[in-house]
Amino acid sequence: MSSAPTTRRRSVLIGVLFAIAVVVVVIDQATKQIAIVLLEGRPAIPVLGELAGFTFYRNPGAAFGMGENATWLFAVIAVAVFVGILIAMRRLGSRIWAWGLGLLLGGLTGNLIDRLFRPPGFMHGAVVDFIDLNFFICNVADIAISAAAVLIVLATLRGIGLDGSRDGDRRESNDLDAKEQV
Repeated sequence: MSSAPTTRRRSVLIGVLFAIAVVVVVIDQATKQIAIVLLEGRPAIPVLGELAGFTFYRNPGAAFGMGENATWLFAVIAVAVFVGILIAMRRLGSRIWAWGLGLLLGGLTGNLIDRLFRPPGFMHGAVVDFIDLNFFICNVADIAISAAAVLIVLATLRGIGLDGSRDGDRRESNDLDAKEQV
């Protein structure tokens, strides 16, 4: 029995992937606009003492503000990952991978929009961060990217392939192929 996903199942999973991505982008961009209006130029707002709160920050770099002179490079990398997801989704056959790639696509698109269209200019825009978790400041897109990483690692640890096959299924298939060649 083939573990390859049917065309209908793949279409549904691709729909899930894009729906998740769109929801992430909409929430990310909406919360960033709210943060700009309510937080920019104002002091930090503690929510859980010093543990968490809201602090407005325009991040010109990557995580922890690293690489602020290479903003254009992060935009190029985001576009490459975006294209990679579009290519990979042709093999999509797993719900956990659909969720993981959807969160990743939405998160990287949310931050890419900032890099392309926010000040100081195209390909050099600073990402709007406002969720202060004491040791770093992030946004909804960053949270989606982190959640995507967790899901993709879980899928990998559970032996679930992008196409929905399991490690055992792939080993069996490879063993059968080897026997047929003998």
